Formats: sequence, structure tokens, C-alpha cells
Amino acid sequence: MMELGGAQQNTLFTVQHLNPDRFAAYLISGYGGELFDEAAGLQRHFPAPDLIRAVRPGRDLRAFFQIRNILKRIKAQEPAGAPLIVHTHSSKAGIIGRWAAQSVGIKNIIHSIHGFGFHDYQPWWLKYFYVFIEKISAPITTRFIAVSKANIAVGERLNIFAADRVRLIRSGIDIDLFSNAVDSGTDVRTAFGVPARAPLVTMVSCLKPQKNPLAFVRVCEHVAKFNLEAHFMLVGDGVLRCDVEEAVQRCGLQGRFHLAGWRRDIPDILAGTQVLVLTSLWEGLPRVLPQAMAASVPAVATRVDGSPEAIRDGENGFLVQPDDDISMADKIVWLLQHPEKAREMGAQGSALVAEFDINKMVSDQEELYSSLLSP
Repeated sequence: MMELGGAQQNTLFTVQHLNPDRFAAYLISGYGGELFDEAAGLQRHFPAPDLIRAVRPGRDLRAFFQIRNILKRIKAQEPAGAPLIVHTHSSKAGIIGRWAAQSVGIKNIIHSIHGFGFHDYQPWWLKYFYVFIEKISAPITTRFIAVSKANIAVGERLNIFAADRVRLIRSGIDIDLFSNAVDSGTDVRTAFGVPARAPLVTMVSCLKPQKNPLAFVRVCEHVAKFNLEAHFMLVGDGVLRCDVEEAVQRCGLQGRFHLAGWRRDIPDILAGTQVLVLTSLWEGLPRVLPQAMAASVPAVATRVDGSPEAIRDGENGFLVQPDDDISMADKIVWLLQHPEKAREMGAQGSALVAEFDINKMVSDQEELYSSLLSP
């Protein structure tokens, strides 16, 4: 599904910006999501109707054959002997796509890891089943790309890949778009009833268990006790929306907590934000952290996976343990009470963001593709 997530946005950007003189780019995706119409507008987009996020063995098998048939059609229409590369993204789609590519004889198969599909919050048997699936899929994978050093360390430790088969390529952002955004304050604050001078604490994420949005509500409840003027915004949507709405009511945050849904004006929202928050339980390396860095906004995030590779604790933000609501709230309150220090930390983030440039991401991928095709 082409939802408004980092992996989907960067995959779409890559397909749109690969050098057309060197690469003919095709995109295979599931149906639906905020980005689907944009994907469908590509010259070479092929939907696979049964490619969905949830694990559904029957539909997953049908998705395998749908992708296999699409790849056979692509092979047939390309010149005889033309080198082909299949580059998969995300956990389940990566498994299905890699095996579909292998089944039609494609030799160059790359898989990007945007965080693994297994994590410590699953039942142990399910976690190790997913590890097993990754391990048996690794031999048909020519190269791996990881967005964080933390994911590389996990893959090496679990013997999913060796160091010479994986490359670090950051999940990129349009740095200029975020660094040049202007805090007009009018549109977003007016739309949601946020007073012009009220401090705004924002989280941008899907409303799903991985991102732990209910923890954000609890954190905001604590912050509200110390800063009576602060407002809170949660940008995104997902399966936990009703739970979030109930928690907001339960915590007495009506009128101060704003559920913004999916939005495309994240640069403008961050330009008017005093503190960016992320309460994730596990991650690859979330793009919203470099986005906050580019926008010169200090972040308070959980110390999970690749997040410490963007947020340096005490320099451009703070890191706390997952579900440590009190510590997270204390850090947010401190930043709100020390605006000069918060601005200094935001500026430090802006100075560190260059490695997350989205154009560098594309050129690094092109370089990897070319290396696989060299004789």
C-alpha cells in the first residue's frame, strides 16, 4: 500500500528521479494509500491487488504470482539480454518480491531494510519465525541496503547478511524544503484553533503500535500540567485513531490536543513547532527526525534502533527509553522553559543533517545499481 510513510515516499522519489538515460524504472505496489494516485500517474506503474501490509497467506500467495507475472511481462518487453535489477522495500513486500524475482531468473536482487519485520514486542515464536524467513531469503539477495547502522548490526549479529553484502544508504529528505519553510503560523494554527503564541509540541507518525501514539497522549498530559498554554498536534492516521481519541478525552486534553490526520505540509507544520516528539517502540531510522533537524527543531525521541544516529542526546535533542513518559515529558518541559537553549539545539541539528539529503540517496542507489551491472 502506498501510504504516506518514509519507505513509500522515498521509493516513489527514487523511481521519479533515477537518471532516465541509464535506467528505465518500474514500480510495483499494492493498491490504496495517500500516494497511490501519484504512483499510478507514473509511466511504468503496475499494481498488485493482493499485495497488502497484513500477513494473509492466501492473498500473499496470490501477490507472489501477480508480481511474478508482472516481472515476466517486464522481461518480455525489455530488449533481449537487457540487465534487470529488482529492488524491494519493506519486510513482507521484500520477501514476496525477492522470491518472485528469483522465480523468473532475475539475478540482481536488492532489498532495502527500513527496520526489520521482527522486534522484541512480538511473541518469541513469531519473532523467530520472521527471523527464519529473512534468513532463508538472504541467499537469493544480491545486496542489502539499510537506512541505519543499528539495522546493519542486527542483521550481522543474526547472520542474515555479512558486512560485505550490505550498504548504508540513509532514508533521504528534501533538506532545502524543510530548512527554508517559513513559520507563517496562520494556516495550521487557524485550522486547528491553536493560539498564535502558544507553544506547539508535534508528533508526525502513523497511528499504529510501532509508533506508540498512546504514549504521546500520556506525555502530553504530563506536559500540560507544567505548561498551561502548550498545544499538542499528532499528524498522521491509522488503526489506533479511535484509541487516541478516547485517550485524549480521558486525559482531559480536549481543545489542546489536535489530531491532524495525514498532511502533506509537514515543512510548514515543523516551522511552527517548538518541539518534535517521537514515541516509537522500534524503528529503522524515522525520516521525521532528519526533517526536524533540517527545520532547526529540537526533538525528544525514544532511544531505539537508528534514532540515536540522527538525534544526539543533549546536542540536537534528547533521547529517552520507550514508555518512560515522565522523562520524556520532563525533557519537553525543559525545552519549552528554555527557548534559547532549544533554538541552539535546533541549530545544531541543522548543522548535522547533510548526510540525509534525498538527492544523495538517489545517487548512492544509482552507484550501487551500476556496480552490480559492471562486467
